[in-house]
Amino acid sequence: MGEIVNVGREQVHAVESGPVDGIPLLLASGLGGAWFDWDPTAALLRERYRVTVFDRPGLGLSPAGVARPTLRRDAAILAALAERAGRPVVVLAHSMAAFHAEALARLRPELVRGTVLVDPSHEPEARAAVRPAAVLTPLATAAGVLLGATRLARAAGPSGRRLALRGTSRREDAVPGDVIRSVYGRGTVIGTVLAEELAYREAAADLARLRERRPFPPVPLVVVTALGDVAGPGRKREWARGHARLAEMSPLGRQVVLPDALHMVPLDRPGVLADAVAGVCGAEVAEHEGV
Repeated sequence: MGEIVNVGREQVHAVESGPVDGIPLLLASGLGGAWFDWDPTAALLRERYRVTVFDRPGLGLSPAGVARPTLRRDAAILAALAERAGRPVVVLAHSMAAFHAEALARLRPELVRGTVLVDPSHEPEARAAVRPAAVLTPLATAAGVLLGATRLARAAGPSGRRLALRGTSRREDAVPGDVIRSVYGRGTVIGTVLAEELAYREAAADLARLRERRPFPPVPLVVVTALGDVAGPGRKREWARGHARLAEMSPLGRQVVLPDALHMVPLDRPGVLADAVAGVCGAEVAEHEGV
Protein backbone atom coordinates (compact mmCIF):
# COMPACT_ATOMS: atom_id res chain seq x y z
CA MET A 1 0.00 0.00 0.00
CA GLY A 2 3.00 2.34 0.18
CA GLU A 3 3.89 4.81 2.93
CA ILE A 4 2.90 8.20 4.31
CA VAL A 5 5.51 10.83 3.38
CA ASN A 6 5.93 14.46 4.45
CA VAL A 7 5.60 17.07 1.71
CA GLY A 8 5.97 20.44 3.39
CA ARG A 9 3.08 20.95 5.80
CA GLU A 10 1.10 18.11 4.26
CA GLN A 11 1.35 14.32 4.35
CA VAL A 12 0.50 12.08 1.42
CA HIS A 13 0.24 8.36 0.79
CA ALA A 14 2.79 7.40 -1.87
CA VAL A 15 3.52 4.10 -3.60
CA GLU A 16 6.96 3.69 -5.19
CA SER A 17 8.06 0.93 -7.53
CA GLY A 18 10.61 0.21 -10.21
CA PRO A 19 14.40 0.43 -10.34
CA VAL A 20 15.86 3.06 -8.01
CA ASP A 21 18.13 4.32 -10.79
CA GLY A 22 15.32 4.59 -13.34
CA ILE A 23 14.03 7.89 -14.69
CA PRO A 24 11.62 9.16 -12.00
CA LEU A 25 7.94 9.49 -12.86
CA LEU A 26 5.21 11.17 -10.78
CA LEU A 27 1.63 10.00 -11.43
CA ALA A 28 -1.16 12.33 -10.29
CA SER A 29 -4.83 11.30 -10.27
CA GLY A 30 -7.84 13.35 -11.36
CA LEU A 31 -10.46 14.92 -9.12
CA GLY A 32 -11.28 12.59 -6.23
CA GLY A 33 -9.01 9.86 -7.61
CA ALA A 34 -6.83 7.35 -5.79
CA TRP A 35 -3.47 5.70 -6.38
CA PHE A 36 -5.02 2.53 -7.82
CA ASP A 37 -6.45 4.46 -10.78
CA TRP A 38 -2.93 4.13 -12.19
CA ASP A 39 -2.34 0.44 -11.43
CA PRO A 40 -2.51 -0.86 -15.05
CA THR A 41 -0.28 1.98 -16.25
CA ALA A 42 2.19 1.67 -13.37
CA ALA A 43 2.49 -2.08 -14.06
CA LEU A 44 3.86 -1.26 -17.53
CA LEU A 45 6.10 1.59 -16.42
CA ARG A 46 7.74 0.11 -13.33
CA GLU A 47 9.89 -2.31 -15.32
CA ARG A 48 11.95 0.59 -16.68
CA TYR A 49 11.18 3.71 -14.64
CA ARG A 50 11.06 4.71 -10.98
CA VAL A 51 7.33 5.24 -10.49
CA THR A 52 5.73 7.24 -7.68
CA VAL A 53 1.93 7.29 -7.44
CA PHE A 54 0.42 9.39 -4.67
CA ASP A 55 -2.87 10.50 -3.16
CA ARG A 56 -3.47 14.18 -2.58
CA PRO A 57 -4.27 15.12 1.05
CA GLY A 58 -7.58 13.65 2.15
CA LEU A 59 -7.83 11.25 -0.80
CA GLY A 60 -6.94 7.58 -1.12
CA LEU A 61 -5.04 6.66 2.03
CA SER A 62 -3.64 10.15 2.69
CA PRO A 63 -4.47 11.95 5.94
CA ALA A 64 -6.78 14.95 5.78
CA GLY A 65 -5.19 18.08 4.38
CA VAL A 66 -3.82 20.85 6.57
CA ALA A 67 -4.63 23.43 3.87
CA ARG A 68 -7.61 23.35 1.52
CA PRO A 69 -7.10 22.33 -2.13
CA THR A 70 -5.63 25.17 -4.22
CA LEU A 71 -3.46 25.34 -7.33
CA ARG A 72 -0.47 26.52 -5.33
CA ARG A 73 -0.85 23.87 -2.62
CA ASP A 74 -1.06 21.02 -5.09
CA ALA A 75 1.76 22.31 -7.29
CA ALA A 76 3.88 22.58 -4.13
CA ILE A 77 3.11 18.94 -3.27
CA LEU A 78 4.28 17.89 -6.75
CA ALA A 79 7.43 19.98 -6.27
CA ALA A 80 8.18 18.33 -2.92
CA LEU A 81 7.71 14.87 -4.42
CA ALA A 82 9.94 15.78 -7.38
CA GLU A 83 12.67 16.96 -5.01
CA ARG A 84 12.27 13.76 -3.04
CA ALA A 85 12.83 11.80 -6.27
CA GLY A 86 16.27 13.41 -6.45
CA ARG A 87 16.30 14.76 -10.00
CA PRO A 88 13.94 16.21 -12.64
CA VAL A 89 10.86 14.08 -13.14
CA VAL A 90 8.35 13.22 -15.84
CA VAL A 91 4.87 14.09 -14.56
CA LEU A 92 1.80 12.15 -15.72
CA ALA A 93 -1.33 14.05 -14.71
CA HIS A 94 -4.90 12.94 -15.31
CA SER A 95 -7.89 15.26 -15.66
CA MET A 96 -7.89 18.07 -13.05
CA ALA A 97 -4.34 17.17 -11.94
CA ALA A 98 -3.20 18.67 -15.26
CA PHE A 99 -3.72 22.08 -13.64
CA HIS A 100 -1.19 21.18 -10.94
CA ALA A 101 1.31 19.67 -13.40
CA GLU A 102 1.24 22.72 -15.65
CA ALA A 103 1.64 25.03 -12.67
CA LEU A 104 4.65 23.01 -11.50
CA ALA A 105 6.28 23.29 -14.92
CA ARG A 106 5.74 27.06 -14.97
CA LEU A 107 6.76 27.71 -11.36
CA ARG A 108 9.60 25.16 -10.97
CA PRO A 109 10.82 24.28 -14.49
CA GLU A 110 14.09 22.90 -13.12
CA LEU A 111 12.14 20.03 -11.55
CA VAL A 112 10.38 18.93 -14.75
CA ARG A 113 11.95 16.66 -17.33
CA GLY A 114 8.73 16.26 -19.33
CA THR A 115 4.97 16.11 -18.95
CA VAL A 116 2.13 13.82 -20.07
CA LEU A 117 -1.32 15.37 -19.66
CA VAL A 118 -3.92 12.60 -19.73
CA ASP A 119 -7.32 13.81 -21.01
CA PRO A 120 -6.63 17.01 -19.10
CA SER A 121 -9.14 19.49 -17.78
CA HIS A 122 -8.81 22.79 -19.60
CA GLU A 123 -10.62 26.06 -19.00
CA PRO A 124 -8.85 28.67 -21.17
CA GLU A 125 -11.30 31.47 -20.34
CA ALA A 126 -11.66 30.66 -16.65
CA ARG A 127 -12.48 33.54 -14.34
CA ALA A 128 -13.40 33.49 -10.66
CA ALA A 129 -14.79 36.88 -9.67
CA VAL A 130 -16.50 35.17 -6.73
CA ARG A 131 -14.32 32.74 -4.79
CA PRO A 132 -16.49 30.77 -2.36
CA ALA A 133 -14.16 27.81 -1.79
CA ALA A 134 -12.47 29.27 1.30
CA VAL A 135 -15.86 29.65 3.00
CA LEU A 136 -17.50 26.46 1.72
CA THR A 137 -14.59 24.02 2.11
CA PRO A 138 -15.03 23.77 5.92
CA LEU A 139 -18.66 22.86 5.28
CA ALA A 140 -17.62 20.16 2.82
CA THR A 141 -15.14 18.83 5.37
CA ALA A 142 -17.79 18.84 8.07
CA ALA A 143 -20.20 16.99 5.78
CA GLY A 144 -17.56 14.30 5.28
CA VAL A 145 -16.97 14.02 9.02
CA LEU A 146 -20.71 13.69 9.61
CA LEU A 147 -21.09 11.00 6.97
CA GLY A 148 -18.15 9.11 8.45
CA ALA A 149 -19.53 9.37 11.98
CA THR A 150 -22.96 8.07 10.94
CA ARG A 151 -21.42 5.37 8.71
CA LEU A 152 -23.35 6.68 5.73
CA ALA A 153 -20.00 7.16 4.01
CA ARG A 154 -19.61 3.39 3.75
CA ALA A 155 -22.64 3.26 1.46
CA ALA A 156 -22.50 6.63 -0.29
CA GLY A 157 -18.78 6.72 -1.12
CA PRO A 158 -18.34 3.36 -2.90
CA SER A 159 -21.68 3.84 -4.70
CA GLY A 160 -20.53 7.24 -5.95
CA ARG A 161 -17.26 5.73 -7.14
CA ARG A 162 -19.07 3.00 -9.09
CA LEU A 163 -21.41 5.54 -10.66
CA ALA A 164 -18.54 7.79 -11.73
CA LEU A 165 -16.56 4.90 -13.18
CA ARG A 166 -19.54 3.54 -15.10
CA GLY A 167 -19.52 6.52 -17.46
CA THR A 168 -15.77 7.00 -17.76
CA SER A 169 -14.25 3.51 -18.06
CA ARG A 170 -14.90 0.22 -19.84
CA ARG A 171 -13.27 -1.87 -17.13
CA GLU A 172 -13.74 -2.56 -13.46
CA ASP A 173 -11.57 -1.03 -10.76
CA ALA A 174 -8.06 -2.43 -10.68
CA VAL A 175 -8.30 -3.39 -6.99
CA PRO A 176 -10.71 -5.60 -5.00
CA GLY A 177 -13.99 -4.28 -3.69
CA ASP A 178 -12.79 -4.20 -0.08
CA VAL A 179 -10.06 -1.74 -1.08
CA ILE A 180 -12.63 0.49 -2.80
CA ARG A 181 -14.80 0.39 0.34
CA SER A 182 -11.85 1.11 2.64
CA VAL A 183 -10.99 4.23 0.60
CA TYR A 184 -14.29 5.65 -0.61
CA GLY A 185 -16.06 4.65 2.59
CA ARG A 186 -13.98 7.22 4.49
CA GLY A 187 -15.81 10.41 5.40
CA THR A 188 -12.54 12.29 4.90
CA VAL A 189 -12.42 11.20 1.25
CA ILE A 190 -16.00 12.27 0.58
CA GLY A 191 -15.39 15.66 2.17
CA THR A 192 -12.20 16.10 0.14
CA VAL A 193 -13.94 15.19 -3.13
CA LEU A 194 -16.49 17.92 -2.40
CA ALA A 195 -13.67 20.35 -1.55
CA GLU A 196 -11.90 19.60 -4.84
CA GLU A 197 -15.13 20.24 -6.72
CA LEU A 198 -15.34 23.63 -5.01
CA ALA A 199 -11.69 24.37 -5.83
CA TYR A 200 -11.97 23.51 -9.54
CA ARG A 201 -13.00 26.89 -11.00
CA GLU A 202 -10.65 28.82 -8.76
CA ALA A 203 -7.71 26.58 -9.70
CA ALA A 204 -8.51 27.06 -13.39
CA ALA A 205 -8.67 30.84 -12.93
CA ASP A 206 -5.39 30.88 -10.97
CA LEU A 207 -3.72 28.87 -13.74
CA ALA A 208 -4.99 31.31 -16.37
CA ARG A 209 -3.33 34.16 -14.47
CA LEU A 210 -0.13 32.15 -13.99
CA ARG A 211 0.07 31.65 -17.76
CA GLU A 212 0.28 35.42 -18.17
CA ARG A 213 3.30 35.65 -15.85
CA ARG A 214 5.32 32.45 -16.28
CA PRO A 215 6.17 30.69 -19.56
CA PHE A 216 5.87 26.95 -20.04
CA PRO A 217 9.37 25.49 -20.33
CA PRO A 218 10.59 23.92 -23.59
CA VAL A 219 10.31 20.35 -22.31
CA PRO A 220 8.73 17.33 -24.04
CA LEU A 221 4.96 17.42 -23.63
CA VAL A 222 2.31 14.89 -24.71
CA VAL A 223 -1.39 15.67 -24.44
CA VAL A 224 -3.64 12.60 -24.66
CA THR A 225 -7.20 13.33 -25.80
CA ALA A 226 -10.05 10.87 -25.14
CA LEU A 227 -13.19 11.51 -27.19
CA GLY A 228 -15.26 8.37 -26.56
CA ASP A 229 -17.38 9.95 -23.81
CA VAL A 230 -17.58 13.47 -25.25
CA ALA A 231 -21.11 14.07 -26.55
CA GLY A 232 -21.68 15.42 -30.06
CA PRO A 233 -19.37 16.31 -32.98
CA GLY A 234 -19.15 19.97 -31.99
CA ARG A 235 -18.15 19.22 -28.43
CA LYS A 236 -15.59 16.64 -29.64
CA ARG A 237 -13.99 19.25 -31.92
CA GLU A 238 -13.91 21.79 -29.10
CA TRP A 239 -12.33 19.32 -26.67
CA ALA A 240 -9.71 18.21 -29.21
CA ARG A 241 -8.84 21.79 -30.20
CA GLY A 242 -8.46 22.80 -26.58
CA HIS A 243 -6.02 19.96 -26.04
CA ALA A 244 -4.16 20.88 -29.22
CA ARG A 245 -3.61 24.36 -27.75
CA LEU A 246 -2.22 22.78 -24.60
CA ALA A 247 0.23 20.74 -26.69
CA GLU A 248 1.37 23.98 -28.33
CA MET A 249 2.58 25.32 -24.98
CA SER A 250 5.92 23.61 -25.65
CA PRO A 251 7.91 23.52 -28.90
CA LEU A 252 8.36 19.84 -28.07
CA GLY A 253 4.64 19.26 -27.58
CA ARG A 254 2.39 16.86 -29.45
CA GLN A 255 -1.16 15.55 -29.16
CA VAL A 256 -2.38 11.95 -29.23
CA VAL A 257 -6.09 11.65 -30.08
CA LEU A 258 -8.01 8.53 -29.02
CA PRO A 259 -11.41 8.71 -30.78
CA ASP A 260 -12.99 5.81 -28.88
CA ALA A 261 -11.29 6.03 -25.48
CA LEU A 262 -13.16 7.07 -22.34
CA HIS A 263 -11.90 9.54 -19.75
CA MET A 264 -10.22 7.00 -17.45
CA VAL A 265 -7.31 6.46 -19.82
CA PRO A 266 -4.94 5.33 -17.02
CA LEU A 267 -7.25 2.36 -16.39
CA ASP A 268 -8.35 1.61 -19.95
CA ARG A 269 -5.39 2.47 -22.20
CA PRO A 270 -2.17 2.00 -20.21
CA GLY A 271 -0.16 1.09 -23.31
CA VAL A 272 -0.84 4.51 -24.82
CA LEU A 273 0.58 6.17 -21.72
CA ALA A 274 3.63 3.90 -21.65
CA ASP A 275 4.31 4.89 -25.26
CA ALA A 276 3.85 8.57 -24.36
CA VAL A 277 6.40 8.31 -21.54
CA ALA A 278 8.88 6.57 -23.86
CA GLY A 279 8.36 9.36 -26.39
CA VAL A 280 8.88 12.07 -23.77
CA CYS A 281 12.07 10.48 -22.50
CA GLY A 282 13.34 9.91 -26.05
CA ALA A 283 12.59 13.51 -27.03
CA GLU A 284 14.33 14.79 -23.91
CA VAL A 285 17.48 12.79 -24.70
CA ALA A 286 17.45 13.93 -28.33
CA GLU A 287 17.06 17.57 -27.28
CA HIS A 288 20.06 17.39 -24.94
CA GLU A 289 22.16 15.62 -27.56
CA GLY A 290 21.21 18.16 -30.21
CA VAL A 291 19.55 15.55 -32.45
